[in-house]
Amino acid sequence: MELIADGGPFPEDEDGGTFYNREGILPDRQDGYYTEYTVPTPGSSDRGARRVVAGEPDELFWTADHYDSFERIIS
Repeated sequence: MELIADGGPFPEDEDGGTFYNREGILPDRQDGYYTEYTVPTPGSSDRGARRVVAGEPDELFWTADHYDSFERIIS
């Protein structure tokens, strides 16, 4: 969360990339509104399934199951 607020630097090249909400679970917004960030998954040899998806300015969502479900993060 601190890295997102600070604008990085992020550990994964994909962090800060556009999240397109293809699943349609998050509120409908224009393309480019959401960005995604990796949350390390213990024991995973790749990026794992956990992400934070951010909108503007402080709309944050958490997924532990690679976009199958989301919970709003209240900060």
